[in-house]
Amino acid sequence: MAKTSSESAPHDSAPEDSAPPSKGRPTPSRAEQEAARRRPLVADTKEAKMRQRAEATAQREKARAGMAAGDDRYLTARDRGPQRRFVRDWVDSRWHVAELVMPIMVVVLLLMFVNVAAIQTGSYVALWLFVLFAVIDMIITSSRVKRAARAKFGNDRLERGLGWYGAMRIVQMRFMRLPKPQVARGRRRS
Repeated sequence: MAKTSSESAPHDSAPEDSAPPSKGRPTPSRAEQEAARRRPLVADTKEAKMRQRAEATAQREKARAGMAAGDDRYLTARDRGPQRRFVRDWVDSRWHVAELVMPIMVVVLLLMFVNVAAIQTGSYVALWLFVLFAVIDMIITSSRVKRAARAKFGNDRLERGLGWYGAMRIVQMRFMRLPKPQVARGRRRS
């Protein structure tokens, strides 16, 4: 049987007129409580904007540094995963003809300003020959990357687009690649 409050309380306890200790301040009125809770819907103060801008800048810098370092948390979906990392390391550990496409194009552009027809024609033909060699280098690299990835990861677990990913990476100059190269030329990461 459950005990009632009169049965469970001892008879020789403190008197019932003792009040809880006071909180030391008067209860605020309803208007005061509402005024204390009132905030703007959109914080548009100068300090809030500056703080938000500084936080966004810090977050972008952290993401940029993480992407440059090859941290998977900050990489785009295109660059994420162990197979993509393998392709990046494979490509970055070798020299490729296609890396020189941009510098050669700048040189040809400058040679076009020379007012000698033979130099202009020769540089234009040389550029197209170089582009042809670069495309051949891209095709060879693509097939070699796929073969190396197939040997390492197995044919059934091979991601699509690894050859194209490697071919597009060799067209970029080494110092402009993102994520930054993690291996030196001539060194290979297993």
